[in-house]
Amino acid sequence: MENCIMNTYGRYDVCFESGLGCKIYDDKGVEYVDFVSGVAVNCLGHSHPAIINAIVTQSSKLIHSSNYYWNATHKVLAKKLIDNCNHNKVFFCNSGTEAVEAALKIARKYGKLKDVKDKNEIIYMDNSFHGRTIGALSVTGQEKYQQDFRPLIEGVKKVNFNDIEDLKRNFDEKVCAVIIEPIQGEGGINIASAEFLEKARNLCDKYDALLIFDEVQCGMGRLGSLFAYKKFNVIPDVICIAKALGGGFPIGATITNVKASIAFVPGDHGSTFGGNPLGCAVGVAVLTELVDGGVIDEIDEKSTYLIERLLKIKEKYDAIDEIKGMGLLIGIKLKGDTKKFCKSCFDKKLLVIAAGDNVVRLLPPLNVSKPEIDEALDILELVISEINL
Repeated sequence: MENCIMNTYGRYDVCFESGLGCKIYDDKGVEYVDFVSGVAVNCLGHSHPAIINAIVTQSSKLIHSSNYYWNATHKVLAKKLIDNCNHNKVFFCNSGTEAVEAALKIARKYGKLKDVKDKNEIIYMDNSFHGRTIGALSVTGQEKYQQDFRPLIEGVKKVNFNDIEDLKRNFDEKVCAVIIEPIQGEGGINIASAEFLEKARNLCDKYDALLIFDEVQCGMGRLGSLFAYKKFNVIPDVICIAKALGGGFPIGATITNVKASIAFVPGDHGSTFGGNPLGCAVGVAVLTELVDGGVIDEIDEKSTYLIERLLKIKEKYDAIDEIKGMGLLIGIKLKGDTKKFCKSCFDKKLLVIAAGDNVVRLLPPLNVSKPEIDEALDILELVISEINL
């Protein structure tokens, strides 16, 4: 059966069959502690009753119609998102990379509407990751992802992350947008400085460009607020979200303010499955748990607990160089081989994932309990004590 799957992932030798909360079980019934959460997707863990109920209830009524018509659930989900941010319009899609593609098209169209010739350049960050489609890949600042797929789209410029002077040097009237991850996830859990984000906002205002925040991994509650930008006190014009929005069901969205929402008119963009009734019903259930159910309200406390335990482990072992991150997006910078470390954790039934060259990510469900955090970190400490990095 494995020979039928295209070889695009270096998979572990395991086949998962079921899950409950932050536990996941393989086809032999072996239990693992899941601190990957589908790479920040399963924000409510596995088999959460609110998600199950939404899928069962909505699938018995209407799964798909078409975006040529309104449906009840996409209006409810859009309003719930808008009620919790400083923006006014939502475009629904199926994934993070699609949300980024929509944002890039919005930026280009916005620039075309302005009275500046060739206002079509997009600035992106070194070490960033925005997706694997050609457009998103073109603004991903990691050569290892880009090198085999050139030529990529033109009119993009890379600047050094958190380097205000480099950003200023590359900014002029031809820039139509800047795209930034408030926290670089795939790049190694690198946090944008408040000063850098403020300067990006100021330059976008000065040159009439759009500020795009890619919150696909760091948004939807993972930092302790529904939208990541609220932790930085800088409001972008466009937000890209996905992953945790569906808690495991594929859904993404591009959210805009009044300034950016003028770009698209009917025919400019679309998505066959984007905003389908089933996906949006699940999104409503997830947001209801996160916001109204108080899950987000507990994240800062859980984050403090997790980080304090990690710092105590760091004091005991030389293998850890730094603890990075915010909320429940945490990185452990190691002095050795992260692949070896992740494999050792896997062998001891803890799922973790690498980020960048020397960082291990911890991405537990947002409703993880302190005893479950302890269970995961006990395994992690055991691996650190035994492995020779």
